[in-house]
Amino acid sequence: MEYEDLVRHILENEEFLKRKEFKHHGKITVYDHSLKVSKISYKIAKFLHFKYKDVAIGGILHDFYYRPWTEKGPKVPFFKQHGFVHAGEALENARKHFPDDMNKRVENIIQRHMFPLNIHPPRYKEAWLVSIVDKIVSLEVIFHPTFFLDLIGIKKEKKGN
Repeated sequence: MEYEDLVRHILENEEFLKRKEFKHHGKITVYDHSLKVSKISYKIAKFLHFKYKDVAIGGILHDFYYRPWTEKGPKVPFFKQHGFVHAGEALENARKHFPDDMNKRVENIIQRHMFPLNIHPPRYKEAWLVSIVDKIVSLEVIFHPTFFLDLIGIKKEKKGN
């Protein structure tokens, strides 16, 4: 399949595979979240005749930041917190691990996906697309029934207990 051919080298990369252990929101991993954002964005980009290869690559790498954001680290100023800085970290990581996939459009997708937290808006329609899909996919977690139970501290009992 075309999509899988475009991103296979990323999905099989040792450093990228570590994102299977990074929690994103709720019980979703960064790996699964990034894959979903990338696939949905790719399908829409193909339909709209956008640069779908750039969308697939930028979408899969948009959250390729250094370490799980849920890990407690040193206290940092508000504007240095994860939501404001992880796009830059993801871009740096993407350039380091996948330099052959980088171009202005892919880099803009990664760096600007957090608009409006990142002050500068996306420059390309492909970057807008990934940014919007990322927000929609992230919101999906909020509407999952167990999210609210977890949020208020109620654990669902497992069968057999």
